[in-house]
Amino acid sequence: MSSPNDINTHPSFQHHELLRICAIYRLSIALVLLGVFYSDIGAGALGDYAPALFLYTIVVYSILNFGWLIFLRQQAYQVGTGQIGIILACDILVFLLLIESSGGLNSGLGYLLLINCSIGSILLDRRMSAFFAALASIGVIGLQLYNLISGQGTSQDIVAAGGLGLLLFATVSALQYLSARIRSANLRADQQSRQAAHLQRLAQQIIERMGTGVLVVGPSSQPELINQAARRLLGEQLHTDSKAGSDLRRSIRQWRNNGGPGTPLLQAENGSELHLNFAKLEHESGSSTLVFVEDNRTLAEAAQKLKLASLGHLTASIAHEIRNPLSAISHAAQLLSESSQLQEEDHHLTDIICRQSQRVNQIIENVMQLSRRQAGNPQEHDLSGWLQQLIQDYNAGSDQSDRVELDLPKQPVSAKFDAAQMAQVVTNLTDNALHHSQTATGKRQAEISVYYNPVRGCIQLDVKDQGPGVPQKNRNKVFEPFFTTGNKGSGLGLYIARELCETNKANIYHCRSDDDRSCFRVEFAH
Repeated sequence: MSSPNDINTHPSFQHHELLRICAIYRLSIALVLLGVFYSDIGAGALGDYAPALFLYTIVVYSILNFGWLIFLRQQAYQVGTGQIGIILACDILVFLLLIESSGGLNSGLGYLLLINCSIGSILLDRRMSAFFAALASIGVIGLQLYNLISGQGTSQDIVAAGGLGLLLFATVSALQYLSARIRSANLRADQQSRQAAHLQRLAQQIIERMGTGVLVVGPSSQPELINQAARRLLGEQLHTDSKAGSDLRRSIRQWRNNGGPGTPLLQAENGSELHLNFAKLEHESGSSTLVFVEDNRTLAEAAQKLKLASLGHLTASIAHEIRNPLSAISHAAQLLSESSQLQEEDHHLTDIICRQSQRVNQIIENVMQLSRRQAGNPQEHDLSGWLQQLIQDYNAGSDQSDRVELDLPKQPVSAKFDAAQMAQVVTNLTDNALHHSQTATGKRQAEISVYYNPVRGCIQLDVKDQGPGVPQKNRNKVFEPFFTTGNKGSGLGLYIARELCETNKANIYHCRSDDDRSCFRVEFAH
């Protein structure tokens, strides 16, 4: 932290207003002394001992002061301490000449030095102001000694000069102390002001980036503050001449009058409901209303995520408890099917038990996989080489009638993902594609293509089949857990695929491909 002395020597910290007043004062006092000299008021006091010296000195002093005032205006009152020191030295010299031409300290001009030295003590540092106070004191005492030696003064003049010197030092010291305290207080106030401005800018940025809408309505029902989220959520409600704007104002007015919840729900432009929370802000000019705006859909989604997370823990616990009894049932059915005394109809029943046990076991495996899934380790991979190896391994463990075609770019494309997790996603999508193609055409065939989409600015992986695709009404449901349109699936495959894609910062959705085929598309991170 800079000391007051350091601050005072820097031009940017000069007292601009005081400099302006000082320049006007110097020119005014010069003109006043010149007027008094020519009038009867100063007869026998000003310039009585050496009228010519007094006249020439005060005229030159007036011209210099006028030029100094013009110079300060051009410099916007921003000058250095050296220039102020020169002007203060000039003042001391001029007043010494005026005192001498007026016959000594009896003229009263010596007290004008107090004002100039006091101004210097405020504008200059401690050492410089003390130097000029000493210079003025020495000048006055030296002038009186000269007059005493030349027979034009008395010993009383020396005492008066000494008293004036002591008064100069006392005044300068007192003003130095006060100005130092003022500068220190101004510095603290400036620092606090800067800190407050910084905190205000920080608070504005935080409020502007909040996901919750923030609206402050003044006593006149006019918005005083509104962040980006509130603009996005409220939209038409911000226009006072609209019906939606009237609903918002009515909700605020009801809360102000009743102190109750008012109308906590508003209809947004996109059809969702907006939840309003109110708070009162007291200030000097009255009270404003702080309104928090939240999308009920977002709140419902957050609640749904919490519900699903709790459901996941619950189902994982249940699945773990079911595995052992299910294994016993499956094993008993297998042993029963090996009995020679079992009739054909009973063999059919045991076969149903085994198949359904395998299905339930697959559901349990999927649930357990979700519960113990760990964070991925994304790495850069060449998609072409990675997919060729993956499909080669996939074909080795599948039926020979399965046909999976690859449409790979000539130029290598790379993306960042966890290989094991993404392999599970592609395998799941390929299984679905083969199944739906077989249902629609009787042939198990699928196509996987990889390419760079310049419009989206990312790498895309498409898994296409020959099926009819997902109906429009189910497109938002296919990635929900346990949603299935068949009687053999668990409804967790696509849900797991979406969760794994989100872990790898990828996006998955269903669409129609360029050749109008049913397609599940994975968009990798930019």
